[in-house]
Amino acid sequence: MSRPGRDDAPDRLYTLTGGRSSSGSDNPFDLVTLVVAECDPVPGMQSEHVAILRMTERPTAVVEIAAELKLPVSITRILLADLLAAGRVSARHPRRAAVPDPDILEQVLVGLRNL
Repeated sequence: MSRPGRDDAPDRLYTLTGGRSSSGSDNPFDLVTLVVAECDPVPGMQSEHVAILRMTERPTAVVEIAAELKLPVSITRILLADLLAAGRVSARHPRRAAVPDPDILEQVLVGLRNL
């Protein structure tokens, strides 16, 4: 019985990544990293690389790319690392919102309660 979201063809995943099971400890891609294509696909590229470059014409999160390709995130990260090493994509981490000062939040809360 097949489970949803599970690729029952591990040999396909093996060939996609050239046998690699991880992309290294310096991989900059986490689930929310935004990926942007730096060039158009070229003839002879791996079909998954082509799909990624087309998907990332606008900033796209790693998790969205994995879902669209129907591949595990770990495999997607390896493919993205290959494209990054070739200079075909860039990675941007979303900016974290500045955490407001807790004292200011408390003053706002007190002000709202006084209304």
